[in-house]
Amino acid sequence: MLYQSIESQIDQLNFDSIAAERKTILQPLIDFIQQKVSENAIINLNFICTHNSRRSHLSQVWAQVMATYFDIKNVYCYSGGTEATALFPVVAKTLENTGFKIEMLSNGSNPVYSIKFSKNAHPVIGFSKTFDAQFNPMSSFTAIMTCSSADQGCPFIAGAEKRIPITYEDPKAFDDTPQQLEKYEERSLQIATELKYVFSNITK
Repeated sequence: MLYQSIESQIDQLNFDSIAAERKTILQPLIDFIQQKVSENAIINLNFICTHNSRRSHLSQVWAQVMATYFDIKNVYCYSGGTEATALFPVVAKTLENTGFKIEMLSNGSNPVYSIKFSKNAHPVIGFSKTFDAQFNPMSSFTAIMTCSSADQGCPFIAGAEKRIPITYEDPKAFDDTPQQLEKYEERSLQIATELKYVFSNITK
């Protein structure tokens, strides 16, 4: 069971906001997940962006939540970057405003967060790392490229079964502006809506 506030938010997400060309971009991820579900296989999804600080974390968290929401088993979501920096604090704040329970497990220049979305499910562990860090799967995963710079700058992802570009505009453009929180929430909702669409198309 998801926390009620998160479940209510998901219930309200509307696929009408997803343009036809975005649905085409999302289809390879639907196909990958469906194939794994049909084979009763483990589904490892690694969301990759340059700094593993914003879009890749939002995607990792929402994908794990949607797998729970639609009761798709054996889904394990990860994130990584072409370099490690830190999970941007406004990402944690945005998720907290949505109903996630956020706890900082360690401090420092690259803090580790527990991002809990359900009383009983294992929390997502959020911190910045490279996509090939030991914390992430080394093989049998699909690499989902959430920013164009990582997609172009990293043509080969070792161990990936498949590579799928699903890129998002960086909310970082609005850092230190009055619209910052609004734009992060907007991007979070877009990612949530698209991943809801992906998992809603999976037949168990």
